[in-house]
Amino acid sequence: MKLTLLVGTMTGTAQLVAQELELVWDNPGDDGGVQVTTLLMDRLDSSVFARAGVFLVVTSTYGQGDVPDNAKALYEDLRAKRPDLSRVRYGVFGLGDRTYTETFNFGGKRFDELLGELGARRIGERVQHDAASGVLPEEMATEWGEGWIALAKEAAASGVS
Repeated sequence: MKLTLLVGTMTGTAQLVAQELELVWDNPGDDGGVQVTTLLMDRLDSSVFARAGVFLVVTSTYGQGDVPDNAKALYEDLRAKRPDLSRVRYGVFGLGDRTYTETFNFGGKRFDELLGELGARRIGERVQHDAASGVLPEEMATEWGEGWIALAKEAAASGVS
């Protein structure tokens, strides 16, 4: 299975999460293994979703509930072009801080809602890591990732990727 991790980050925390997940999941030599590609959202546009396989958006939230600066071009391109993403399966691992109650985890929420509007189908639930929880996001991601990757493999095997 091919898996593309799309990383939106301001401080590098989302990138660290993606790197940890890639270390755990990337095993293309195994039968039924996963071939992981991690892409920072810098300079990406909606054409990235033409890639084969499953996607995982790993993004933080910035400012007043915005997507990170490096994710803005991709997000705005998706909003402007509105491509048909009905063949896309994806997951979202969002990072936020619950002390910002009005905009908690909106970076992940914004991508999730937009991808859904464009016809993409989410695998599993949207994850909302809370920086105020005391749990490191990469630890939460690797625990959560075991179950999510199994769901992603099922989706890919059913030909709905």
